[in-house]
Amino acid sequence: MAEITIGLLHPGEMGSVVGACARAGGARVLWASEGRSAPSRARAAADGLEDAGALGALVARSAVILSVCPPHAAADVARAVAALRFSGIYVDANAIAPATARNVGAIVERAGATFVDGGIVGPPPRTRGTTRLYLSGREAKRAGALFAETPLETITLDGPPGAASALKMGYAAWTKCTAALIMSIRAMAGAEGVDEALLREWQRSQPDLPARSEAAVKSSARKAWRFVGEMEEMAATFAGAGLPDGVQRAAADIYRRLAGYKDAAAPPSVAEVARTLRS
Repeated sequence: MAEITIGLLHPGEMGSVVGACARAGGARVLWASEGRSAPSRARAAADGLEDAGALGALVARSAVILSVCPPHAAADVARAVAALRFSGIYVDANAIAPATARNVGAIVERAGATFVDGGIVGPPPRTRGTTRLYLSGREAKRAGALFAETPLETITLDGPPGAASALKMGYAAWTKCTAALIMSIRAMAGAEGVDEALLREWQRSQPDLPARSEAAVKSSARKAWRFVGEMEEMAATFAGAGLPDGVQRAAADIYRRLAGYKDAAAPPSVAEVARTLRS
Protein backbone atom coordinates (compact mmCIF):
# COMPACT_ATOMS: atom_id res chain seq x y z
CA MET A 1 0.00 0.00 0.00
CA ALA A 2 1.31 3.43 -0.92
CA GLU A 3 2.14 5.77 1.94
CA ILE A 4 -0.73 8.14 2.75
CA THR A 5 -0.01 11.77 3.59
CA ILE A 6 -2.12 13.36 6.32
CA GLY A 7 -2.26 17.08 6.98
CA LEU A 8 -2.75 17.77 10.69
CA LEU A 9 -4.44 20.99 11.84
CA HIS A 10 -3.08 21.50 14.50
CA PRO A 11 -0.48 19.94 16.82
CA GLY A 12 -1.93 20.97 20.16
CA GLU A 13 -1.64 18.74 23.21
CA MET A 14 -4.13 16.28 21.71
CA GLY A 15 -3.52 16.82 18.00
CA SER A 16 0.21 16.26 18.12
CA VAL A 17 -0.19 12.87 19.79
CA VAL A 18 -2.94 11.88 17.34
CA GLY A 19 -0.50 12.80 14.59
CA ALA A 20 2.13 10.59 16.18
CA CYS A 21 -0.38 7.72 16.16
CA ALA A 22 -1.01 8.24 12.44
CA ARG A 23 2.75 8.08 11.88
CA ALA A 24 2.85 4.84 13.86
CA GLY A 25 0.16 3.53 11.52
CA GLY A 26 2.42 4.16 8.52
CA ALA A 27 1.26 7.58 7.34
CA ARG A 28 3.34 10.63 6.59
CA VAL A 29 2.02 13.47 8.75
CA LEU A 30 2.44 17.13 7.83
CA TRP A 31 1.67 20.26 9.79
CA ALA A 32 1.91 23.98 8.93
CA SER A 33 4.11 26.10 11.19
CA GLU A 34 3.10 29.46 9.71
CA GLY A 35 1.59 31.56 12.49
CA ARG A 36 1.86 28.81 15.10
CA SER A 37 3.35 29.15 18.57
CA ALA A 38 6.71 27.94 19.89
CA PRO A 39 5.01 25.21 22.01
CA SER A 40 3.25 23.93 18.87
CA ARG A 41 6.59 23.78 17.06
CA ALA A 42 8.17 21.90 19.95
CA ARG A 43 5.31 19.36 20.11
CA ALA A 44 5.39 18.77 16.35
CA ALA A 45 9.13 18.21 16.39
CA ALA A 46 8.93 15.85 19.37
CA ASP A 47 6.26 13.76 17.65
CA GLY A 48 8.06 13.59 14.31
CA LEU A 49 5.63 15.68 12.27
CA GLU A 50 6.93 17.22 9.04
CA ASP A 51 6.61 20.96 8.61
CA ALA A 52 4.95 21.95 5.33
CA GLY A 53 5.38 25.62 6.22
CA ALA A 54 2.12 27.13 5.01
CA LEU A 55 -1.43 25.81 4.86
CA GLY A 56 -1.47 25.86 1.06
CA ALA A 57 1.51 23.55 0.84
CA LEU A 58 0.01 21.20 3.41
CA VAL A 59 -3.31 20.97 1.56
CA ALA A 60 -1.63 20.42 -1.82
CA ARG A 61 0.40 17.48 -0.49
CA SER A 62 -2.26 15.77 1.67
CA ALA A 63 -4.78 13.06 0.81
CA VAL A 64 -6.40 13.39 4.24
CA ILE A 65 -6.85 16.47 6.42
CA LEU A 66 -7.30 15.86 10.15
CA SER A 67 -8.67 18.82 12.12
CA VAL A 68 -7.98 18.73 15.87
CA CYS A 69 -8.37 22.27 17.18
CA PRO A 70 -10.31 24.25 19.80
CA PRO A 71 -14.05 23.95 19.13
CA HIS A 72 -14.55 27.64 18.34
CA ALA A 73 -12.03 27.35 15.48
CA ALA A 74 -13.47 24.25 13.77
CA ALA A 75 -15.54 26.06 11.13
CA ASP A 76 -12.79 28.60 10.40
CA VAL A 77 -10.26 25.81 9.83
CA ALA A 78 -12.72 24.08 7.49
CA ARG A 79 -13.29 27.30 5.55
CA ALA A 80 -9.55 27.88 5.17
CA VAL A 81 -9.05 24.37 3.80
CA ALA A 82 -12.09 24.59 1.53
CA ALA A 83 -10.81 27.86 0.08
CA LEU A 84 -7.82 25.88 -1.21
CA ARG A 85 -10.17 23.42 -2.99
CA PHE A 86 -9.13 20.37 -1.00
CA SER A 87 -10.71 17.26 -2.53
CA GLY A 88 -9.55 14.43 -0.28
CA ILE A 89 -10.96 13.11 3.00
CA TYR A 90 -11.55 15.75 5.66
CA VAL A 91 -11.82 14.38 9.21
CA ASP A 92 -13.10 16.80 11.83
CA ALA A 93 -12.24 15.36 15.27
CA ASN A 94 -13.26 18.38 17.30
CA ALA A 95 -15.58 18.68 20.29
CA ILE A 96 -18.49 20.29 18.47
CA ALA A 97 -22.26 19.94 18.28
CA PRO A 98 -23.72 17.59 15.67
CA ALA A 99 -25.21 20.58 13.84
CA THR A 100 -21.82 22.28 13.80
CA ALA A 101 -20.23 19.09 12.47
CA ARG A 102 -22.78 18.93 9.67
CA ASN A 103 -22.06 22.58 8.86
CA VAL A 104 -18.32 21.84 8.71
CA GLY A 105 -19.11 18.92 6.42
CA ALA A 106 -21.13 21.14 4.11
CA ILE A 107 -18.28 23.66 3.94
CA VAL A 108 -15.63 21.16 2.89
CA GLU A 109 -17.88 19.08 0.65
CA ARG A 110 -18.90 22.12 -1.40
CA ALA A 111 -15.21 22.45 -2.27
CA GLY A 112 -14.97 18.78 -3.30
CA ALA A 113 -13.85 16.96 -0.14
CA THR A 114 -15.41 13.92 1.51
CA PHE A 115 -16.37 14.59 5.13
CA VAL A 116 -15.87 12.27 8.10
CA ASP A 117 -17.19 13.31 11.51
CA GLY A 118 -15.07 12.41 14.53
CA GLY A 119 -15.06 12.68 18.30
CA ILE A 120 -12.17 11.85 20.64
CA VAL A 121 -12.84 10.34 24.06
CA GLY A 122 -9.93 10.08 26.46
CA PRO A 123 -6.52 11.71 27.01
CA PRO A 124 -3.77 12.17 24.40
CA PRO A 125 -3.22 8.58 23.21
CA ARG A 126 0.30 7.75 24.30
CA THR A 127 -0.61 4.23 25.42
CA ARG A 128 -3.11 1.65 24.23
CA GLY A 129 -6.49 1.32 25.88
CA THR A 130 -6.89 4.93 26.97
CA THR A 131 -8.44 6.77 24.02
CA ARG A 132 -11.06 6.21 21.33
CA LEU A 133 -11.69 8.10 18.10
CA TYR A 134 -15.35 7.68 17.15
CA LEU A 135 -16.07 8.18 13.46
CA SER A 136 -19.20 8.48 11.31
CA GLY A 137 -19.83 9.12 7.65
CA ARG A 138 -19.37 7.35 4.34
CA GLU A 139 -15.57 7.07 4.57
CA ALA A 140 -15.40 6.53 8.33
CA LYS A 141 -13.91 3.03 8.08
CA ARG A 142 -11.28 4.22 5.65
CA ALA A 143 -10.33 7.04 8.00
CA GLY A 144 -10.23 4.65 10.95
CA ALA A 145 -7.84 2.33 9.12
CA LEU A 146 -5.20 5.05 9.26
CA PHE A 147 -4.80 4.32 12.97
CA ALA A 148 -4.82 0.50 12.86
CA GLU A 149 -2.50 -1.11 15.41
CA THR A 150 -1.71 2.22 17.07
CA PRO A 151 -2.46 3.51 20.59
CA LEU A 152 -5.52 5.33 19.21
CA GLU A 153 -8.48 2.95 18.93
CA THR A 154 -11.04 3.87 16.28
CA ILE A 155 -14.72 2.96 16.44
CA THR A 156 -17.00 3.44 13.43
CA LEU A 157 -20.58 4.32 14.26
CA ASP A 158 -23.50 3.23 12.12
CA GLY A 159 -24.76 6.72 11.48
CA PRO A 160 -24.32 9.80 9.32
CA PRO A 161 -22.01 12.75 10.00
CA GLY A 162 -23.00 14.23 13.34
CA ALA A 163 -23.28 10.86 15.10
CA ALA A 164 -19.68 10.83 16.32
CA SER A 165 -19.96 14.41 17.53
CA ALA A 166 -23.20 13.59 19.36
CA LEU A 167 -21.50 10.74 21.20
CA LYS A 168 -18.61 13.00 22.16
CA MET A 169 -21.02 15.66 23.43
CA GLY A 170 -22.89 13.10 25.51
CA TYR A 171 -19.72 11.73 27.04
CA ALA A 172 -18.23 15.15 27.82
CA ALA A 173 -21.55 16.40 29.23
CA TRP A 174 -20.94 14.07 32.13
CA THR A 175 -17.19 14.44 32.61
CA LYS A 176 -16.79 18.19 32.10
CA CYS A 177 -20.11 19.42 33.48
CA THR A 178 -19.66 17.42 36.69
CA ALA A 179 -16.10 18.79 37.00
CA ALA A 180 -17.46 22.34 36.70
CA LEU A 181 -20.20 21.54 39.22
CA ILE A 182 -17.91 20.10 41.86
CA MET A 183 -15.48 23.02 41.56
CA SER A 184 -18.35 25.47 42.02
CA ILE A 185 -19.60 23.49 45.03
CA ARG A 186 -16.21 23.83 46.71
CA ALA A 187 -16.23 27.56 45.92
CA MET A 188 -19.70 28.00 47.43
CA ALA A 189 -18.78 26.01 50.53
CA GLY A 190 -15.67 28.11 51.00
CA ALA A 191 -17.65 31.33 50.68
CA GLU A 192 -20.07 30.15 53.37
CA GLY A 193 -17.33 28.85 55.69
CA VAL A 194 -18.41 25.20 55.51
CA ASP A 195 -15.78 23.73 53.19
CA GLU A 196 -14.09 21.59 55.84
CA ALA A 197 -17.44 20.42 57.21
CA LEU A 198 -18.59 19.49 53.71
CA LEU A 199 -15.39 17.51 53.12
CA ARG A 200 -15.95 15.60 56.37
CA GLU A 201 -19.50 14.75 55.33
CA TRP A 202 -18.33 13.65 51.89
CA GLN A 203 -15.70 11.43 53.52
CA ARG A 204 -18.47 9.72 55.49
CA SER A 205 -21.19 9.40 52.87
CA GLN A 206 -19.53 9.87 49.46
CA PRO A 207 -15.84 9.18 50.08
CA ASP A 208 -14.74 9.60 46.46
CA LEU A 209 -15.87 13.23 46.20
CA PRO A 210 -13.01 14.99 48.04
CA ALA A 211 -10.47 13.45 45.68
CA ARG A 212 -12.73 14.09 42.69
CA SER A 213 -12.93 17.77 43.54
CA GLU A 214 -9.14 17.97 43.74
CA ALA A 215 -8.79 16.08 40.46
CA ALA A 216 -11.27 18.39 38.74
CA VAL A 217 -9.10 21.39 39.56
CA LYS A 218 -5.88 19.63 38.58
CA SER A 219 -7.18 18.37 35.24
CA SER A 220 -9.46 21.23 34.21
CA ALA A 221 -8.22 24.63 35.36
CA ARG A 222 -5.40 25.11 32.85
CA LYS A 223 -7.57 23.79 29.99
CA ALA A 224 -10.66 25.79 30.98
CA TRP A 225 -10.08 28.32 28.18
CA ARG A 226 -10.79 25.68 25.55
CA PHE A 227 -13.66 24.08 27.47
CA VAL A 228 -15.73 27.28 27.15
CA GLY A 229 -16.35 26.68 23.45
CA GLU A 230 -16.98 22.99 24.07
CA MET A 231 -19.64 23.76 26.68
CA GLU A 232 -21.30 26.19 24.27
CA GLU A 233 -21.32 23.49 21.59
CA MET A 234 -22.75 21.12 24.17
CA ALA A 235 -25.52 23.59 25.03
CA ALA A 236 -26.37 23.79 21.33
CA THR A 237 -26.46 19.98 21.19
CA PHE A 238 -28.95 19.71 24.04
CA ALA A 239 -31.06 22.58 22.76
CA GLY A 240 -31.12 20.96 19.33
CA ALA A 241 -32.49 17.79 20.93
CA GLY A 242 -35.28 19.79 22.59
CA LEU A 243 -33.65 19.61 26.03
CA PRO A 244 -32.79 22.34 28.56
CA ASP A 245 -29.29 23.71 28.02
CA GLY A 246 -28.82 25.67 31.25
CA VAL A 247 -26.45 23.16 32.84
CA GLN A 248 -24.07 23.39 29.91
CA ARG A 249 -24.23 27.19 29.77
CA ALA A 250 -23.50 27.39 33.49
CA ALA A 251 -20.51 25.10 32.99
CA ALA A 252 -19.30 27.40 30.20
CA ASP A 253 -19.43 30.31 32.65
CA ILE A 254 -17.45 28.36 35.25
CA TYR A 255 -14.73 27.58 32.72
CA ARG A 256 -14.78 31.14 31.37
CA ARG A 257 -13.95 32.42 34.86
CA LEU A 258 -10.98 30.03 35.00
CA ALA A 259 -9.59 30.86 31.56
CA GLY A 260 -6.79 32.95 33.06
CA TYR A 261 -5.02 29.78 34.19
CA LYS A 262 -4.24 28.87 30.56
CA ASP A 263 -0.48 29.44 30.77
CA ALA A 264 0.00 28.64 34.45
CA ALA A 265 3.19 26.67 35.16
CA ALA A 266 1.35 24.41 37.63
CA PRO A 267 -2.30 23.70 38.45
CA PRO A 268 -3.87 26.07 40.99
CA SER A 269 -5.12 24.84 44.34
CA VAL A 270 -8.79 24.29 45.13
CA ALA A 271 -8.70 27.41 47.30
CA GLU A 272 -7.23 29.49 44.46
CA VAL A 273 -9.86 28.24 42.03
CA ALA A 274 -12.61 28.96 44.56
CA ARG A 275 -11.43 32.55 44.92
CA THR A 276 -11.23 32.97 41.15
CA LEU A 277 -14.75 31.62 40.66
CA ARG A 278 -16.14 34.02 43.26
CA SER A 279 -14.33 37.09 41.99
